[in-house]
Amino acid sequence: MTDVADSLVILKRNLIRFRRQPEMLVGYTVQPIMFVLLFVYVFGGSIQTPVPYEDFLIPGIVVQNITFGGALTAVGLVEDLNKGLIDRFRSLPMSRSAVLAGRTLADVVVNTFIMLIVVAVGLIVGFSFSSTVPKVLYGVVLLLLFGFAFSWIFGLIGLYATSAENAQQFGFIIIFPLTFISSAFVPVENMPAPLEAFAKINPFTITVDAMRSLWIGTPAGDSIWQATLWSLGLVIVFAPLAVLKYRRVSAR
Repeated sequence: MTDVADSLVILKRNLIRFRRQPEMLVGYTVQPIMFVLLFVYVFGGSIQTPVPYEDFLIPGIVVQNITFGGALTAVGLVEDLNKGLIDRFRSLPMSRSAVLAGRTLADVVVNTFIMLIVVAVGLIVGFSFSSTVPKVLYGVVLLLLFGFAFSWIFGLIGLYATSAENAQQFGFIIIFPLTFISSAFVPVENMPAPLEAFAKINPFTITVDAMRSLWIGTPAGDSIWQATLWSLGLVIVFAPLAVLKYRRVSAR
């Protein structure tokens, strides 16, 4: 219970930080709006999809921006390391894993906010849910779980980075091509054969396909359970790695 209490304290600290520095969230709120408007009104007319492009696009945009939102964890950890706050945390009688757990939980709150913004903009441009309420809600849970998993990945990146800029750049170098070589914006069948083969096993494609099935009723195939396993697997792998790295950093 002590670990949970400590994690909630760090969660509150990070949420207060966002409230006092709202500019930190500007890029993560303006960017999805720009992506939605750009793809719908500039590229949408030239992209052939099995459903209206607005319905096809919004699940992909949501998954992309939820994932990028994890960069807040990387940036925050680097800043805390450089400011010596990690050393202060280490001197307190608190769990070593609480700092990371609290940050990633804060990302869940931020990701919920990002999701609501994207969906609201999507509804304005023509997106609509075409599924049952339980499926829509499970899509929300799956989406936040996927974002939570990537928060741990970004957390590990932040612990290795030397500056906030390096953490963001390194994270985007990994995440950016994964989101675009996926079904987030175009059907993978339209890609060259090598990219199509990669896209079909890409966890972004699997998660986006699962979201489309849960939110607009497209055929699911194996995407829902595969996306769930991907998310859980990433947490199981990267959470211990991040905690181990944090303990080594804080022990120096």
